[in-house]
Amino acid sequence: MEAILLIDFGSTNTKVSAVDPVGKTLLGTAAAYTTVETDIGEGLAEALLLLQQDTGPLRFTKRFACSSAAGGLRMIASGLVPALTAEAARLAALGAGAKIVGLYAYELTEEDILEIARIKPDIFLLTGGVDGGNKACILHNANMLASLGAPGPFPVLIAGNRSASAACAEALAGWNSIRCPNVLPKLGTLNIEPVQTEIRRLFLERIIHARGLSRERELISGILMPTPAAVKRGLELLSAGAGGETGLGELAAVDLGGATTDVYSVATGMPRGEVILKGIPEPFSKRTVEGDIGMRYSAAGILEAVGVDKLAALSGLAPATIPAMVTQLTAHPEALPVTAEDRSLDFALAAAAVETAVERHAGTIEEVYTPMGPALVQTGKDLTCVERLILTGGAVIHNREAKKIARYALFTQRKAASLKPSEKAAIFIDKSYILAAMGLLAETWPDVALSIMKEEIENHGTGE
Repeated sequence: MEAILLIDFGSTNTKVSAVDPVGKTLLGTAAAYTTVETDIGEGLAEALLLLQQDTGPLRFTKRFACSSAAGGLRMIASGLVPALTAEAARLAALGAGAKIVGLYAYELTEEDILEIARIKPDIFLLTGGVDGGNKACILHNANMLASLGAPGPFPVLIAGNRSASAACAEALAGWNSIRCPNVLPKLGTLNIEPVQTEIRRLFLERIIHARGLSRERELISGILMPTPAAVKRGLELLSAGAGGETGLGELAAVDLGGATTDVYSVATGMPRGEVILKGIPEPFSKRTVEGDIGMRYSAAGILEAVGVDKLAALSGLAPATIPAMVTQLTAHPEALPVTAEDRSLDFALAAAAVETAVERHAGTIEEVYTPMGPALVQTGKDLTCVERLILTGGAVIHNREAKKIARYALFTQRKAASLKPSEKAAIFIDKSYILAAMGLLAETWPDVALSIMKEEIENHGTGE
């Protein structure tokens, strides 16, 4: 049978999905350990073997892939003001599927340059100043980066004040520097799509080779992107619809992984009523990544974020036992819950990770006092009108309490300042772990991807 193969080279597992584009059906999925330390093709071959044990022999006419193997796409960004151009740079990088490993505002110092050299990012995003505004900061930062010497240890995307763009490129002569339109051309206006296009191109040219995926290029038909970008594309399609078929409308999603927790919102999120917006309007389609909280590699980050008493209350375990259990999980990220105590801790970690990550992603509202009297001020996106929540990630889809975990992503009067999705939201579970695969498929067959997502992503009722 002819089929399309969709591959996700993950940090832990390589996941494969087979799709029949004519019948608009998912034929099967499988996963195997990502053998990035040796030959990444070994894990892919094992996953394909497992897949075809279920589906029978398949002839793949197209093969598309995404990757977050070996830590994914690591980026550093710099801007002028933390709440403006630096924030715009952060949103651009995260929306393209990158993981921010450094974010700087104002002028880079010699200590900053030493730290950047030590981190060795895959890409550096250099921003600063609205068009026609401050030129000194971005030019200073370009010269500081240039002090690392040509040809430069990483490519640089220049996406700040257009009046300084050419001078920055000149300062970085001999480097792989790419000039892009300003991510914040004027106050209140984001322009992040051109930068995201360049990030994807650099991912194809540089990151795939660096991660060992170049050995598999002859097997892949041409679409390669960071896994979070594929997930985001799938969610955008599910929200908007395609080919005359309606989507779900505005939605939010949580991807709970072993190392990070990613949160997505495809929603306007603008203030309602007389609420005042503080800072820049955020993109309709937004992603954030919490690199300090995850179910295994970053389990200690969850403990640090919420405290042992919170995990004890969620799990019913004795507080004194939790730190040692978390340490054990971090040391053995491949461990699956076996005992009742294991399952209780897994539930607590998942609930705490989801709650913390969504609170960080969603906007906040506060009352301030002005000369005209009290006023409500919103920072970030208001998601309280979002009535569809999607959960994905192995730690959720294989958990018996998935719906209960999902409720921790929803709005509660107990924390009314956090503008999380509606407490009445419908909860959907990506039971086949296909969001990234459908994001890949959406590039060529959006109608097929939409039809499969509607069939495979289960509605578990509302959060009430």
